[in-house]
Amino acid sequence: MDRTSETSRTAGPGRPGAPARAADHDEPAIGTVRRKRRRVVLPLVLVAAVGGAAALGATRPWDRGSSAPGQPALGHGTVAVERGSLSSGIQVAGALAYDASTPVVASGRGTFTALPAVGSVVKAGGRLYEVDGLPVVLMTGERPLWRDLGPGVEDGPDVRQLERNLVALGHADGLGLAVDEKFTAGTAVAVKRWQKALGVKQTGTVAFGSVVMVPQRAVRVDKVGVRLGAPVGAAEALTVSGTDLVAVVQPAENQLSRFKPDGRVEVRLAEGGTVQGRIRSLVRGGGGDGGADSGGGRQKTVVTVVLDDQRAARRAGPSSVTVDVVGDTATDALVVPVTALLALDGGGYGVNVVTGTTTRLVKVRLGLVADARAQITGDVRSGDRVVIPT
Repeated sequence: MDRTSETSRTAGPGRPGAPARAADHDEPAIGTVRRKRRRVVLPLVLVAAVGGAAALGATRPWDRGSSAPGQPALGHGTVAVERGSLSSGIQVAGALAYDASTPVVASGRGTFTALPAVGSVVKAGGRLYEVDGLPVVLMTGERPLWRDLGPGVEDGPDVRQLERNLVALGHADGLGLAVDEKFTAGTAVAVKRWQKALGVKQTGTVAFGSVVMVPQRAVRVDKVGVRLGAPVGAAEALTVSGTDLVAVVQPAENQLSRFKPDGRVEVRLAEGGTVQGRIRSLVRGGGGDGGADSGGGRQKTVVTVVLDDQRAARRAGPSSVTVDVVGDTATDALVVPVTALLALDGGGYGVNVVTGTTTRLVKVRLGLVADARAQITGDVRSGDRVVIPT
């Protein structure tokens, strides 16, 4: 057969000299693939990625008459099937910070005569600051004290809160003090014992402004907002926090579904090493960089992670971290870009595998999909080249 005849076989439909047999062979295949594209609905995760690849099935990526056999047509390339690992986990930048920042407002009247140092730790029962030469003591509770508490005062939850602290600090030992909302004679005795331990006048009454209630059993002083000699007022005198470090991150909206309350994560420290942690809370607009994202003022969600190893966290101190949310993992897997996947008529996916100067469509089963790559199984081997759009 001469070269002219060979050219006429590869010219394709519509070219002079193309035999009817060649047209009958090519045209139905093209029409079939086009129908596949109209009839198949892709899963959401692959719509953008596979759409371009599905269009490839409607064309012949290889020109058999090319003078350079084995090269893809313009607009398409090839990539090797790889064997390796694939993970759907995500990584989000965050920071280590002391837990539960809380403002402290000084109540009552007087002048600040002693203030704590930034970074100092004060436990329940300890002196937080001093007004008019008298200590203001830290106690544990959710409700601030708003009145004097002493004999004859009306029942209330603030009395219960005071009694709970007196018992915890050991000042009610042997009194049989019931922790309730009644200020009894036993309560007054416990108060006098507490005042004696402080070295102040034993009145049996807790004066308004002499106690600061915070939720934590111990606090770290983060900020001092007043100066010695300043009058007590409504302004924030201090900012305190818990003594434990936590990891805080602000994920993007499309990452939030990966953060589950009580879910386990891994926190990578800036100085090296990792700490395991648990997701404690997700709070919309809770702190961070003003609580607004870059997408038009919507508030971000702040995720707080409590850490298993405080010693390692304290060695690092407040610093940047990376929080890894572990996802599904596939090891020793055959992996291709998602753009190599073609939607098949009747469901499922395939890839165009290069064989010499042609391609063959191979149906594959889809596994894990992550980072624009997909795990596949089927009649495909590591090193095979598959067609992708370029």
